[in-house]
Amino acid sequence: MTEFRLTQISDTHLSRAERFAKLTDNFHRICEHIDSARPDLVINSGDLSWDGPTNRDDLAYARELHKALPVDCRYLPGNHDIGDNPTAVGTPPPHPANEKDRAAFIEVFAEDRWQFEAAGWRFIGLNSLIMNTGIPSEAEQIDWLAAQLSGANGKPVALFLHKPLFRETPQDPETPGTAIRYVPQPVRAQLVDLLGAHDVRLVASGHVHQRRDFTCGHTRHVWAPSAGFIIPDRIQEAIGIKETGFVEYRFRPDSFEVRHLRAAGQMDVNLDELRH
Repeated sequence: MTEFRLTQISDTHLSRAERFAKLTDNFHRICEHIDSARPDLVINSGDLSWDGPTNRDDLAYARELHKALPVDCRYLPGNHDIGDNPTAVGTPPPHPANEKDRAAFIEVFAEDRWQFEAAGWRFIGLNSLIMNTGIPSEAEQIDWLAAQLSGANGKPVALFLHKPLFRETPQDPETPGTAIRYVPQPVRAQLVDLLGAHDVRLVASGHVHQRRDFTCGHTRHVWAPSAGFIIPDRIQEAIGIKETGFVEYRFRPDSFEVRHLRAAGQMDVNLDELRH
């Protein structure tokens, strides 16, 4: 295969509840685009559900809708799927990620991390929510990641995970208001060191509900926007572009292209609409 076309969607936040119907509508608009474009693979980089830890049916509903897509899909968990990371600063998460909720996600979506190769690239998906938790699967994943990176055998690596590694640089300080947005310290520093020893050219994430695209060192960082809704400025400052949408990638041996898109008919649903 000399070319591999991949579509990344993120933060779909799906639920059968009527008040979330607009999020399902936005998902269907993206599905229509995917049906027309027919990429080789769709990746949902997390927060597939509105509240998977307390409502398992949200996970089942998200799986049901993704199963109807006309192309293969791979999935990664978000904090709304299995719980959130503990951080060194700020308020502890109300629902920390744990083995029970991780297992529930795997029961529905078959995996919470993965690796495959296409068009001369190695693709790796990580569970970023178990980082900094100290649960057994966290150490297992780090060992697994080290093996997958070493096994790339010179191929460039594209990494997908739910939370961005950082805002500007790996040394960004954590603050109580921003710690939950990124892979937390001290795990972030360890992960960045591990990735830096290999040819990681793309880090693709979601979580922040803003579209952003920047390069740090030789690695391009792409933040996919939420497929479902935007967060008002009074809750979260603008870092990138606040709009719903998705990202398309075209990989060829030793190169890749990125397109930032919105589906026809996709709406910028505001979080306040969902809360009210």
